[in-house]
Amino acid sequence: MPLKEQLLEDMKSAMKSKDKERLSVIRMLRAAVLNEEKNKTRELDEDEVIDVLAREAKKRKEAIPEYEKAQREDHVEKLKREIDIIMEYLPQQLTEQEIEEIVRQTIQELGANSMKDMGKVMGKLMPQLKGKADGRLVNKIVRQHLQ
Repeated sequence: MPLKEQLLEDMKSAMKSKDKERLSVIRMLRAAVLNEEKNKTRELDEDEVIDVLAREAKKRKEAIPEYEKAQREDHVEKLKREIDIIMEYLPQQLTEQEIEEIVRQTIQELGANSMKDMGKVMGKLMPQLKGKADGRLVNKIVRQHLQ
């Protein structure tokens, strides 16, 4: 089932079960997707919907340290629960070891051996890891291997 339809079905079931938090997060996700569609003046394909959801998860992950600094544990917990709900709709995330193996193979394929080849390696990796791994983590691993 396409992700947009899945969100709609899950929104309906959250309404029926009166799960306010889940309903709120799903509505926010649907709004983000619809907003992106308005901006692009066309319907998004599955990959673009995943990008929107990943961006929403990333926003929350980046906000957590700020709330922790402000000692707002209530907001931190709320954001973590929202992230958990969003992650249900994203593809399974790769482990650091899996990413490292893919990076090693890609570097070997391209014959990369210095930081000058960073762009080439990242350009080849990111399309295949899109939605499955955090870009910053991939970048960090590539840097470690090229140094």
